[in-house]
Amino acid sequence: TIPPAVVPSDLTALPLSTTYTVVDGAPLDTRPPDPTDGTVVHPRREVVVYAAPGGAPIARMTPQQLGDTWLPVIAAQPGWVQVLLPSRPNNSVGWLTDDALDRAVTPYLIRVHLRSLNMELFWGDRRLGQWPVGIGKKSAPTPVGRTFLLGSFTDPKQSYSPVILPLGTHSPTLDSFGGGPGTVAIHTWPTADVFGTQSSDGCIRVPAAALNMLTEVPLGTLVLIDEN
Repeated sequence: TIPPAVVPSDLTALPLSTTYTVVDGAPLDTRPPDPTDGTVVHPRREVVVYAAPGGAPIARMTPQQLGDTWLPVIAAQPGWVQVLLPSRPNNSVGWLTDDALDRAVTPYLIRVHLRSLNMELFWGDRRLGQWPVGIGKKSAPTPVGRTFLLGSFTDPKQSYSPVILPLGTHSPTLDSFGGGPGTVAIHTWPTADVFGTQSSDGCIRVPAAALNMLTEVPLGTLVLIDEN
């Protein structure tokens, strides 16, 4: 049997799991970048993140970050779900108790192939689109692994993309860029010569037609970045 969750007496002693933070002691997702069944969860209130079911508390997760917090479920046990986290280190995962979570299922899946410099968007088994993309240069590569759509926002201080879609992963070589914490994002670019090249600081630059479709994709949707 799984031991019950231990709720710390002082939640504020736990770090928040956000794109701006590091969660020491978080397990890593060591599995291949495979799809899930599309289940995503949203905490209705601040919840504790655990290293394992009934294990040590490692962080807090809030209902909102860059929009509502939706996290992809990659494993489950009775009363518990394992999710991808938005914090460093990359590929961090944690366990949540399922008593304060809203559940949904997204049929979408985003695949980014680094060697072939292209992106695919799927609805179930049906491919909705495929586009050439720009990825991180060799000194600041786009990280490989399973991540997810963390948020969606507009930034009037920049003109390169009408909408920016941050992911739950970070540059492995840069601590910051663009005034942020090195968060990898999907966005457009003013010139098409970047598509099909390794030219960014880790972000994934996509054509406008791709961004238009991706802005309809729910937060929490899995993004699989591989070496193919």
